[in-house]
Amino acid sequence: MKEKLIDMGIEIERKFLVKRALWDQLPKHEQKHYKQGYLLNKDDRVVRIRIAGDQGYITIKGVASGISRLEFEYPIPKSEAEEMLTHFKPESTEKIRYRIPAGNNLTWEVDVFGGANQGLIVAEIELLSEDQTFDLPDWIDVEVTDDERYSNSSLALHPYTTW
Repeated sequence: MKEKLIDMGIEIERKFLVKRALWDQLPKHEQKHYKQGYLLNKDDRVVRIRIAGDQGYITIKGVASGISRLEFEYPIPKSEAEEMLTHFKPESTEKIRYRIPAGNNLTWEVDVFGGANQGLIVAEIELLSEDQTFDLPDWIDVEVTDDERYSNSSLALHPYTTW
């Protein structure tokens, strides 16, 4: 989502684990509670319903090619998102997302997961191109961009605490 009202096109994103001890020492930045469920969760496409704070969203994602993939996202009323999550009972995840400025108009989005993914902290950075450079803060650990287990849709099906 990346906090835009409508985000259509290509998502270029890299994902990293976070060093918990260093993360816990940082002052916390802007944060928002997220609940999301997957109405369709297949290898080549995902349809997600998300509630982020007071706003609902529906997102359709395609298969990844490297660190890029198609993504179409649209705001919907929060009440409708809640109804879909309640009525369809999809596999879901919950997290607190922190947004941290990264310089060069980039932002780190750090997800501290709860529930069945308790203990997992993942940082994402969305880029403008696959070869864009950026600085890694000292609280960043190993890159997991290519490890499908860390995708939110996979975490909904196979929670971190069951690994």
